[in-house]
Amino acid sequence: MLENYFPVLVFILVGLAFGVAPIVLGRLVAPYRPDSEKVSPYECGFEPFEDARMKFDVRYYLLAILFILFDLEIAFLFPWATILREIAGNEAIRLFGFFEMFVFLGILLVGYIWVWKKGALEWE
Repeated sequence: MLENYFPVLVFILVGLAFGVAPIVLGRLVAPYRPDSEKVSPYECGFEPFEDARMKFDVRYYLLAILFILFDLEIAFLFPWATILREIAGNEAIRLFGFFEMFVFLGILLVGYIWVWKKGALEWE
């Protein structure tokens, strides 16, 4: 029973070796001479002027989540578009394929209008 899991164990060990070996090798071979310039914080070519742990407005996260949501929903259009010729060529599912996408786009449009009416897309 356990001999069936031996390849999985070997795979995990090889994966860990490939992940850890470059780190250990770099630590052993590379020179380690830190100075104040190397360990100082660096941000876009100049010294950082604010704390990195500043608070972001909640609206930013809301807008980002809405973007991801609508972006993923639009990504569901691509599989339908790739088989559109097959759907149009098959008499039995022609109307079903059309109305299926019509319902999907309708739900997407209702969600978009609801988000717009709630004011989630506005940035003051």
